[in-house]
Amino acid sequence: MSENNKPANFEDKLESLEALVVQMEEGKLSLDELLATYEKGVMLANSLKKDLESAQAKLSELKQGTVKPVEET
Repeated sequence: MSENNKPANFEDKLESLEALVVQMEEGKLSLDELLATYEKGVMLANSLKKDLESAQAKLSELKQGTVKPVEET
């Protein structure tokens, strides 16, 4: 997946991953297409995992009070 085709936010990435799963479950892909689709899915899943880990770290910081408040300009 190229940089320009990467979904920007968590929800878009999740929707893309779900669409890939549907394509693979239909059973209409050739072996090469299936492998390429699977690879894209793994890349999206890894990206989603990083997003979740980042959100979890942010929540932990908020709970511990270690995040500085955003200053209004």
